[in-house]
Amino acid sequence: MKNLRLKAARAALDMSQQDLADKVGVSRQTINSIEKGDYNPTIKLCISICRALGKTLDELFWEE
Repeated sequence: MKNLRLKAARAALDMSQQDLADKVGVSRQTINSIEKGDYNPTIKLCISICRALGKTLDELFWEE
């Protein structure tokens, strides 16, 4: 399932996939795969992404 909330939060901060990847210590391809729904990140990576974007786990990763 695509993670459009992650993409929207990143875009709202005018941050590229590479910018976010650099901030959390992964490759741009990893961020791209998470956004496309092809990769299920670890909880540690989810928390790092949330901190980098100023969001909560619920806001970015919780599926209704």
